[in-house]
Order: sequence, then C-alpha cells, then structure tokens
Amino acid sequence: MTCPIPTEAAALPHTHGAQAPSAWIARFAHLVRPGGTVLDIACGLGRHMRLFHAQNYVVTGIDKAQDAIEAVADLGQAIQADIENQAWPLAGRSFDGVVVTNYLWRPLWPQILACVRPGGVLLYETFAQGNEAYGKPSRPDFLLAPGELLEVCKGWTVVAYEHGLLQQPERVVQRIAAIKPGEAAAPAKLLS
Repeated sequence: MTCPIPTEAAALPHTHGAQAPSAWIARFAHLVRPGGTVLDIACGLGRHMRLFHAQNYVVTGIDKAQDAIEAVADLGQAIQADIENQAWPLAGRSFDGVVVTNYLWRPLWPQILACVRPGGVLLYETFAQGNEAYGKPSRPDFLLAPGELLEVCKGWTVVAYEHGLLQQPERVVQRIAAIKPGEAAAPAKLLS
C-alpha cells in the first residue's frame, strides 16, 4: 500500500532531463552550502544541473549518453561514463550536494555516499516498489524497497523522507534529503 504524495508542479515529458526540475530537489536545494559544489548522477539533459547552476553552484554532471553530456557541457564539468560497467570516475572527489533522480544501481551506493562531503547533502528520488502497477520500471532491481533510502542513509541526519504515489504521471517513488555526518562548512538554512 502506498500513500499519496503531493503532485509535482509539472508533468514529465518522455525525454529525461528536458522537463522542469523535480519539485523534491528544488524544495531541498537550499540545504546545499551556498556557492558549493553539486554532482548530478545520471544527469540526463541537465534539469538539476541547470537549477543549481542558476543559483551559482559549481556543477558536475555524469551520464552514459553522449547527447546528455553535450547538453550540459556549458554548465560545468560534464563526464561521460558508464558507471555501471566501468571504474567510478570520481574516486577521491567529494561534493557539497549529490543529486540522483530516476536512477538506481545498488552496487554504486558506496561511491555515491563517499562523494558527499561531511556536512553535505544527498538529494535522492527514484522509483519504488508499487510502481509496477503504473508502468516501467517494474523490475525489482530498479525499484527501492520500503525504507531502503532510510537504511542506506543510516546514521545521517534525515531532513525529509517520503515513499508513495505521485500523480501526472502516476508513479510510486521514494525520496530523501539527508545530511552526511560531519562538520558542515556553513549551517544549512532551513525554510520556515
């Protein structure tokens, strides 16, 4: 059983990255240290890179598709890499914010978490169990189990977490905004 989640502001077209930023990512973007560095994993055509770039963050995007990398090259560092089948190209680098949407490859959890600098923020939103009733993805390999992001971020400060049904289009997602333990460069500004 899933609980309804408020509807996203804009409907999602078929091209990943061409649509408006995720309402979840936009809502919690302020948690990332102002002027800091942001990594967008599986960035697509850069909807979240554009969001952060417009707010004067230093952005890096990584994607397997050449057209995606070409679309974001003018925003910041654009890395073309098959992160599921090749070595992680960002070893030793860390960011004030790491964004992941509509992407799940569990073997990368250690690399994704390691990329978040102490005091940095992980903003993650992807499909979850229950989505199979609404379309693809429907394979369990690509659907988060209930509470999975909470388990992955165990020991972190969870600012917000949801698992439920979104509308337009209907889909089941799980999402989290979590701060990695450690000293932050500056206190995160909370919205009232």
